[in-house]
Amino acid sequence: RGAPKAATFEQLVSWSQHPEPGIKYFSGEAVYQQKFTVPAEMRAKEAQVLLDLGTVQVMAEVQLNGKTIATLWRPPYVADITSAVKNGENRLRLRVVNLWPNRLIGDEQLPADCERTNEGTLKQWPDWLQAGRPSPTGRITFADWRLWNKHDALQESGLIGPVRLEFGHREEVRF
Repeated sequence: RGAPKAATFEQLVSWSQHPEPGIKYFSGEAVYQQKFTVPAEMRAKEAQVLLDLGTVQVMAEVQLNGKTIATLWRPPYVADITSAVKNGENRLRLRVVNLWPNRLIGDEQLPADCERTNEGTLKQWPDWLQAGRPSPTGRITFADWRLWNKHDALQESGLIGPVRLEFGHREEVRF
C-alpha cells in the first residue's frame, strides 16, 4: 500500500523525515529488529533491566527473544525486560504503529479522485469506490471528509529513540 517491502535505517529518524515517499507518508505497522549483546558482568542476578525506547510515535509492541513483553502506547516508552533478557546475544523485535494523517497528507499530493465541496465534504460517492476499484489517481486512502491538505505539516512517526538499556537493582519502598 505504497511502502517498500523492507527498508534499512542507518539511524533512527521519524518516518516523516525519510526521503522515500513510501516511508515519508506511510501509515500502519513497521517492524524494527536488532540484536544486542549483554555481557554477564553488566547484569547482577537480581538486577532489573529496562528497555527505554526514547520517543515513539505512536505505539510499540516489545518482543525480546521471542517473548512479548509489553505494548507501550504513551510516554515514557519504557518496558521491564528482566524476565526475557539473557547474558549474551538477545533478539529485539519492535512492532511500531503510527496514525493516519501522514498517509492522507501524502495522498493529497496526488490529483483529486472525487468531487468535494469547498469545505472538503464529498458531493457524492465516487464510482470507482462504489465498484470496489482502486483510486484512478493512485491514492491509497479514502475519507469522506478532507481533514488534511497537501500543505499540512507531517507528524513524527515511528521509532525515533534513542533506545537504551538500563541496568539496576530493585528496591522496595514500604509504606
